[in-house]
Amino acid sequence: MTTANKVTILRILLIPFFVVEVLYYVNTGNDLHRLAALLTFAVASICDGVDGYIARRYNQVSELGTILDPLADKLLLVSAVILLSFDHGPHLGRFEMWFAGTIIGRDILLTLGLVVIQMTVGKVRVRPRLLGKLATVLQMASVLWLLLKWDQGWLGRWTVFVTAGAAISTGVSGFLYVYDGVRQLSASPSSFASRPPPGPE
Repeated sequence: MTTANKVTILRILLIPFFVVEVLYYVNTGNDLHRLAALLTFAVASICDGVDGYIARRYNQVSELGTILDPLADKLLLVSAVILLSFDHGPHLGRFEMWFAGTIIGRDILLTLGLVVIQMTVGKVRVRPRLLGKLATVLQMASVLWLLLKWDQGWLGRWTVFVTAGAAISTGVSGFLYVYDGVRQLSASPSSFASRPPPGPE
């Protein structure tokens, strides 16, 4: 249990608190709950970079960390996107369904792909891509944009650029990860058709 993994676990533990604070805000309209949700999400997002820095700087890269880190990202972002896709009346804006569908659809597809590769090859080799990291950053920015209520007024004009950038980078990075997965499956000996043993002459 390295320091980097402890930071990652902290990110996971912050997710239920974030969800509860958003729900309290949309039900009561008390701005303190929105600020608490905003601060919680911001801390969890910052910790995403902190645990990665600690792991690289102090050589704490571990098998557990390679599983927990993307899992924490997925749980945080998917829960936020789903939660903010519902109509919360006058209190908060909402994500368009195409935005939520792009993010959730990619994560479901990649999760299924990981399971298939794990069952077929035995070990999944995930090559981090800069575009994937950019997609994560833009998704986090989109959530913060709504929580800050920057989707209203003159700042609302930029909402479409933030969400569109997040959706495009998410879709393209998902395609690249699928391509990497197909290459892993193709290179595995178990993916080749086995020949039947020769019969008697």
